[in-house]
Amino acid sequence: MFQGKKIIAVIPARGGSKGFPRKNVQELSGKPLVAWSIGSAQASKLLDHFVVTTDDVTISKVSEDWGAQVICRPSELATDTANIESTLFHALEQIEGNWDLIVLLQPTSPLRLGQDIDNCIRTMFEKNAPAAISVCEPQKSPYWMYKVSEEARMSPVAAEIDAVRRQDLPKVYSLNGAVYVAEIEWLKSNGRFMSADTAAHIMPMFRSVDIDSELDLVIAESIFKNFNTN
Repeated sequence: MFQGKKIIAVIPARGGSKGFPRKNVQELSGKPLVAWSIGSAQASKLLDHFVVTTDDVTISKVSEDWGAQVICRPSELATDTANIESTLFHALEQIEGNWDLIVLLQPTSPLRLGQDIDNCIRTMFEKNAPAAISVCEPQKSPYWMYKVSEEARMSPVAAEIDAVRRQDLPKVYSLNGAVYVAEIEWLKSNGRFMSADTAAHIMPMFRSVDIDSELDLVIAESIFKNFNTN
């Protein structure tokens, strides 16, 4: 319990993935991907409990082996188009107890630490916000990005500015997918984590790798082996 609030985390791990089949049980430095999120939840000092919700027998077994309680995820909530908030609410219905805050930990963020979870929760309280989401600085600024027409003509995605050096560009951030936290009743009312009142918790880029392809896994492996991720 933190600030008088009971906090539960949910790790949603589907068995299917069109872009990267079986990615949630792909190995990173000797551990299945989902196990890294289980480990970060176990390392958190502010979470009261956490669960894995999955539709897959293998993921269920792996998650239990690594110390997680597992919730069976209905097939209609395990499609590519399923709403993640609906999956979270379903998981809450299966768990005993009264919870105040919910934390979403996507298994595709293996380099996230327990301290990242706790710091995102603290950010929410410090900023007096109903929700907080982890972000990082993108590798490429949107001010250097362009749309290309059928005639191969370029137009800027963002408003044109005079700055040409990276350090002179306005500082921007992108969602890194690592940590989402919200008051449960607020989330039910708002329907999603993002809102004008949602606070941003900034994480370092090297802990913000989001595994969506085999290349992402290679990058995460390199970071793990060559950099201090703590």
